[in-house]
Amino acid sequence: MSNVDKQQLLRSLPAVDKVLGTERIARIKEQWLPRLVDEAVRGEVDAVRAAILAGSDPGSIEPEAIAARTEARLAADLAPGVSRCINATGVVLHTGLGRAVLAGEAIDAIQRELSGYSIVSIDREAGARIRRESAVARILAALTGAEAATVVNNNAAATVITLNTMAAGREAILSRGQLVEIGGSFRMPDVFETAGVRLREVGTTNRTYISDYERAIGEETGLLLRVHPSNYKVTGFVHEPTIEEMVALGRERGIPVLDDLGAGALVEIPPETPVTASIDAGADLITCSGDKLIGGPQSGIILGKREWVDRVRRNPLFRALRVDKLTLTALEATLRLFLAPNGPDDRHPSFRMLRIPQEELVKLADALAQRIRSAAPRLEVATRSDFSQVGSGSMPGETLPTTLVSLRSPTQNASAFARGLRLGNPPVYTRIVEDTVCLDPRTLLDGEDEEIVNILKEMP
Repeated sequence: MSNVDKQQLLRSLPAVDKVLGTERIARIKEQWLPRLVDEAVRGEVDAVRAAILAGSDPGSIEPEAIAARTEARLAADLAPGVSRCINATGVVLHTGLGRAVLAGEAIDAIQRELSGYSIVSIDREAGARIRRESAVARILAALTGAEAATVVNNNAAATVITLNTMAAGREAILSRGQLVEIGGSFRMPDVFETAGVRLREVGTTNRTYISDYERAIGEETGLLLRVHPSNYKVTGFVHEPTIEEMVALGRERGIPVLDDLGAGALVEIPPETPVTASIDAGADLITCSGDKLIGGPQSGIILGKREWVDRVRRNPLFRALRVDKLTLTALEATLRLFLAPNGPDDRHPSFRMLRIPQEELVKLADALAQRIRSAAPRLEVATRSDFSQVGSGSMPGETLPTTLVSLRSPTQNASAFARGLRLGNPPVYTRIVEDTVCLDPRTLLDGEDEEIVNILKEMP
């Protein structure tokens, strides 16, 4: 673009007021705050000016065209940050996609119980204030045999507040093999520092014995700690003391034991040890997530000896980390599924996904592949054996056999094809294997296979 052309376009560029005066902008201002619309118009005019000065094609510079692009900009900028999508990745607890899918019972409870005012922390009979998590605590105690329980906003918070409550200003002993870092740079040494607890490392990365803990105990020891590795697994020449050994040592020396179980499990999900094992072993406090293997909303569960749970609740940090009525409602409804005689069934989406038989996945993949071939014959469609993942630092190193539907576009590479699916409505998240876009039926909910077929049918 020559300088003469640039100058001509700049002279023709409409003033902001001219764009603001269009009927389209007037309609937009009936939907959004006028100030936001004004700023968006200025931003679009500035973008056009910058494109001209850079010698790029600015597109149409008519006021109506700029108004239309402003509308599109606002729609993108103000779109819901949390929105429904289809998870075809095969990662059951996908952190980026909200981890566990809430059970229908939890969604129904939110709609039913939170449609108006809700009883959160008032006793019906006496009319007095009660602990807001009382109902959840009762169910957790019934499910695990713990003396008491409480809940905070996630398991990271549970770890910080329990460390601070049990050993502030003192030492806590932890195996070097458990000095974990999980997502978001959540590193155990930093957690200790935040909690006001001094870290005493014992053992080695791959082998730690109860005798290592015993030798490290001194006058400043306030806690024995076990931490689940969450997102990695050390195999081969390894050893860690059992929770029973740690509790026995703690009782002998008068030192409390904290067991941070990470994902947590209320029922047997091999190879994970259920929460009840730590309760039965006598750990003073146990922490775990409510939104991983339990399948509820984001939350951190704390349970164990009543004395220590009460101390946690009296910690000034507790109010800063407490959960709201949305979390309590969803968590209570989820926990009730575990009260069934045989534990959670297919009403619990995460458990259904984790337990679905391989032969059923083969049938689902074959059926989906055939429907895609019929609806979008331009695509190269096949099925292939592969593995799903639990995800979210749960059951590290464990995979689940599955059958994928692989797609290859004649006009786009896999990366561009996957991007197009993510930008659809609803967005579809997939994974790429050997330059093909793959769909894992394990993580598809009812009706989502039909949605995928329709999306692929309409894609260029």
